[in-house]
Amino acid sequence: MAGLRLGPLLRYVDGSSATVWVETDRPGTVEVRGADGSGGTAGTFQIAGHHYALVHVTGLAPGTSTPYEVFLDDARVWPSAEEPYASLPPSVIPTPAPDARTRVAFGSCRWAAPPTGEPDPVGPDALDALARRIAADPDGARPDVLLLLGDQVYADETSDATRAWLAARRDLDDPPGAQVADYEEYTHLYYESWLDPQVRWLLSTVPTCMIFDDHDVIDDWNTSASWVEDMRATSWWRERVLSGLMSYWVYQHLGNLSPAEAGADPLYASVREAADGTDALRAFAAAAEADAAAVRWSYRRDFGRVRLLMVDSRAARVLEEGRRSMLDRAEADWLREQALEGRDSYDHLLIGTSLPWLLPHLVHDVEAWSSALCRGDKGARWARFGEKLRRAADLEHWAAFPESFGELAELIAEVGTGPGAPATVCVLSGDVHHAYVAEPSWPDGTGPDSRVVQLTCSPVHNSIPLSIRLGFRLGWGGGARLLGRVFARHGRLGRPPVGWRRTGGPWFGNQLMTLTADGRSAVLRLEHARADEAGARLTRVTETRLSR
Repeated sequence: MAGLRLGPLLRYVDGSSATVWVETDRPGTVEVRGADGSGGTAGTFQIAGHHYALVHVTGLAPGTSTPYEVFLDDARVWPSAEEPYASLPPSVIPTPAPDARTRVAFGSCRWAAPPTGEPDPVGPDALDALARRIAADPDGARPDVLLLLGDQVYADETSDATRAWLAARRDLDDPPGAQVADYEEYTHLYYESWLDPQVRWLLSTVPTCMIFDDHDVIDDWNTSASWVEDMRATSWWRERVLSGLMSYWVYQHLGNLSPAEAGADPLYASVREAADGTDALRAFAAAAEADAAAVRWSYRRDFGRVRLLMVDSRAARVLEEGRRSMLDRAEADWLREQALEGRDSYDHLLIGTSLPWLLPHLVHDVEAWSSALCRGDKGARWARFGEKLRRAADLEHWAAFPESFGELAELIAEVGTGPGAPATVCVLSGDVHHAYVAEPSWPDGTGPDSRVVQLTCSPVHNSIPLSIRLGFRLGWGGGARLLGRVFARHGRLGRPPVGWRRTGGPWFGNQLMTLTADGRSAVLRLEHARADEAGARLTRVTETRLSR
């Protein structure tokens, strides 16, 4: 599409304003024009030869759905008159009405879908299916926000088409081979993923919030201090990780910010004011890679009476053995402050973390056991074994950071107890390529007044090997729980501060969960993507009332 390389993506939305992100094929002035006279303009900024704009749209009315167009230097670049876009409804900016119900859809782990008409080796894309539903009934129920909980792109598992593109650019016999190596190659991943026509239209008309997980950079990213040391010793890692952080800031993080937060961001000011913002962004990425506390990727969003705290559980880690923590001290303090501030102003607290807090019991115990081994509790030989196991089996969820696991349990109990406690506290996660609901219980009945649930949903569009299906089915069983206690005893681990049980699932398939909050009521729906003659569609698997 001439003038518009990627987007528009509708990102932040409140009752009177919104932000729209675009990538253009040349520098210029981007304008968003709403049908009701609302709108905004922004000049493009340049990163590594690419041009972007984040347009702040003002003048919107609460509780409305406003069609909009995008112009580059007064030439309309969206919507396109070409098919299939010409057959899709107008892109709109939906603003929430005061005290209206809030629908939050979420999931993670999306491989880019193959071009239209080609066979899809992993089945129908749940985002394609959601787009088709909304396009078929534009005035029907739709998510007020879509949360993408990690692995929006796969830098280490590229498609055949991307491998061919990489091979035309450089020798794939040189490291990192068929994985992406630099910023330009990251832009290609986003282009491949977000140019899917149905997904492109969906992202133009449903607001999104995003957070990274490991595959946005590389599998097992920040597993351990020794892992980081090994990666930094390679010839290609520094360019890879800096490019991953740079592209994440441009394509995902910037749109997570409110207009006020973006306006106060010194990096955003620097790249907008510079003729070329590459050096400023690269320096920022280098600082973030060197020191977890230097940058905060986590953020807060409020949707009426629903509060979302999106937590960085990848880059904020402290990895030194003996001090390991999922969140550095400043990040943990931020999470606590945001959860407790104005607690009576929300009815539902959503803690978004790409990695599940509550896992199958066997997996939890093995992860905690491996962390004790790696710490040296059983000696140097066991420590070496523990590190090999940790990397080979991806043992790096909250359970692998026992103190952080306990801190989160304590925070949830505090938030959910006493006058002003929310109706629900929901931990939203992905990563593990299946969906389930788990509920914690505190010892001696000392748990919070709020209903607490772990809601895990993945993948949106990815493979689900038989080993994963069998492993997680067995991992939730009673026999696996007993086996887990064997590992816990060997590691001399105490009981976790909470117990938990699975109350839904496991479910396997390309899928999305939607949480609908109406006052203090909350209903959870899980839907699978199915294929029929008309294309991908979502079918309901289960629906559960979490609170009344």
